[in-house]
Amino acid sequence: MLDLKEIIRTIPDFPEPGIQFRDITTLISNPKAFDEVIERFVEHYRDEKIDLIIGVESRGFIFGAPLALRLGKGFIPVRKAGKLPGPTHAVEYDLEYGTDRVEVHQDAIPAGSRILMVDDLLATGGTIEGCSKLIEQTGGIIVGYAFVIELVDLLGRKRLQHPIYSLVDFEGE
Repeated sequence: MLDLKEIIRTIPDFPEPGIQFRDITTLISNPKAFDEVIERFVEHYRDEKIDLIIGVESRGFIFGAPLALRLGKGFIPVRKAGKLPGPTHAVEYDLEYGTDRVEVHQDAIPAGSRILMVDDLLATGGTIEGCSKLIEQTGGIIVGYAFVIELVDLLGRKRLQHPIYSLVDFEGE
């Protein structure tokens, strides 16, 4: 088993001083590491009753789409405002400094669908919490969240109501 934490590059002071940016490009450019991420998710969720995989814009698409294929499930993108061409459901949510908005096509999630939400990173939890409200607005049932990275010191886990599975934890580094 690969040490994924060793493969993820840390870029200090990006996008601003004091931030340690966890860069997944080194992980996804390594086919063995990328495959291992998807396989670890598959192993964890193989027996879970899931109807659809939701990928959160944009890096959630990178991991959510191949996971959906391997599990034989549909993949649905949740996008930022104005990116989807058809009628959408939308939710505005609070960020640390302002608000944002996410959307999903109105016909993408049948009521009662069991949903796994996938993103690359859990930090404060604001984005995934907003996406969760959107999924619940459509009648979807969230069964869990899958993240490659969790920044545990930012306490995003406390904002979420469903089981969380993350592959790599970073603490205050």
